[in-house]
Amino acid sequence: MKRVLVVGGGKVGTYLASLLLADGHSVTVIEGRSEEFPRLRQNLPAEVHVQGNGTDPLVLEAAGIRQADVVAAVSRADETNLVITSLARFEFNVPRTIARVNNPKNAWLFTPEMGVDVALNQADLMAHLIAEEMSLGDMMTLLKLHKGQYSVVENRVDPRAVAAGKLVRDIEFPHECVLTAIIRQGELIIPKGDTVLQPDDEVLAVVHISQLERLASLLKAPR
Repeated sequence: MKRVLVVGGGKVGTYLASLLLADGHSVTVIEGRSEEFPRLRQNLPAEVHVQGNGTDPLVLEAAGIRQADVVAAVSRADETNLVITSLARFEFNVPRTIARVNNPKNAWLFTPEMGVDVALNQADLMAHLIAEEMSLGDMMTLLKLHKGQYSVVENRVDPRAVAAGKLVRDIEFPHECVLTAIIRQGELIIPKGDTVLQPDDEVLAVVHISQLERLASLLKAPR
């Protein structure tokens, strides 16, 4: 269980808090705008939300920032999120800081030097995800790992694919790619060197984003 302080009780902060609570984490949400509290009270337990200015060190301390494992600054203002993460890191020594980037032009500011461990640039993430899905055909991204550098993907083996009918050990998978599972007719198979990839197998793999297209080329029909 992690102790998470979420600063910003808008729709993003409320949804984030509800997910964290469902996973068993201890969560406190700071929100300064009174108009947001009807929704907060409707969606979160009363003891979870605190009214106050999330850039005020006294408010942060009263909300338990000294005990927090993670601070997530998800307000609608980039400058506010930067102030919060800077305070969390340099004033209160919080181990992990996460900040929402609202304007992609401000992304260059969200660095470890400013107290930000992870910057979530929503527009950039969406644009890259759309471009990735358009370029990879049938390959589906199930999960992003290590700040988006790796993906857990699923792809069907086309009957005409280079890999179809071959032993796993004979397939030249790209570097930084690990075959983790094969789903065949509803059964999950842990792949080994002597496993044969059959047409219509669903392949699950962990792969670096730079190798996605090369992996897809092994599993799809040649052009």
